[in-house]
Amino acid sequence: MFRARVRSVALPRGRHGLTREQVAQAQRDRLLRGMADAVAERGYAATTVADVLRRAKVSRETFYEQFTDKEDCFLATLDRGAELMALVLRARFDEARGTPLDRFAQVLATYLSAMAAESTVATVVLLESVGAGEAARARRFAVLERFVTEVATTLADDPAWQRLPDPTFAARLLVGGISSLVTATLAAGRPDDLPSLREPIMSLLRALT
Repeated sequence: MFRARVRSVALPRGRHGLTREQVAQAQRDRLLRGMADAVAERGYAATTVADVLRRAKVSRETFYEQFTDKEDCFLATLDRGAELMALVLRARFDEARGTPLDRFAQVLATYLSAMAAESTVATVVLLESVGAGEAARARRFAVLERFVTEVATTLADDPAWQRLPDPTFAARLLVGGISSLVTATLAAGRPDDLPSLREPIMSLLRALT
């Protein structure tokens, strides 16, 4: 997902046919990937601009042409990761078939598999953003709130869900619980365990509804 859209490849040496804008975009993409890798490995607080530069293989001057400081680069990385997560989930919500619970189960499986496959991005968006300042936390909450909206819409036609006192609050509680489980699994360094969360989550949800 993230690696497919942000390729940390070296720019051609010498003369090439890239425009200034294309070169700048390639450098920016490498910096975002470098920031994601550095933060996932070292944590946001311990990550320095130098850590990002080593991974992105660009100069300090290039970094400051793109970003004002470390936080600015991290926020841009968050935005990119959140955008790609939203694209994957939106497509799955649109493709899902069956009952409301069946559709949610399909989306949940896609989400957990994507977070396992892109654990670096998941760690940045869901885990490291918590301690990276108010702006980063606001972005994290926005990601979860979009998920709440999609979940509430998907389950809106379920008869048991309709009988709940406040279906939107229930969707927020469900998303919050899933996010907590995913974050804890990432913090424990076990991203490969994420897909296995689907079954217990769905078993509980079906029992409650």
